[in-house]
Amino acid sequence: MTAAGDGPWLDAAAGRLIRPYTVSNGRTRPSTVLTLLSAVRATGTAPLGHLGPEHAQALGLCRLPVSVAEVAAHLKLPAVVTKVLLSDLVDCGALTTKPPSFHPDPTDRSLLEAVLDGLRRQL
Repeated sequence: MTAAGDGPWLDAAAGRLIRPYTVSNGRTRPSTVLTLLSAVRATGTAPLGHLGPEHAQALGLCRLPVSVAEVAAHLKLPAVVTKVLLSDLVDCGALTTKPPSFHPDPTDRSLLEAVLDGLRRQL
């Protein structure tokens, strides 16, 4: 497995030399329902069959729970292509997914204060 940016598929001036849809074998619909905020995590099960290098890279990023959007950003692939790759890994048992969780009352004062406190700590 080569690291992202290594090998003949990436050119410093031109960028990615293969089109994103070739990574997903032309598929544009994942078999698993995933949103950008869905969390995915590796199960520790080795995927059966041949998977491409992007599958291996995605699986490596999912050692801890991570959102679909984060995986797409790290792979530098469109979200729909990333969803197809991740759904392949879910189908073969290498990943598990969890829908995003939302606070039941997004206008709850204690929730908003906690967000504000967190933002202040970042500054």
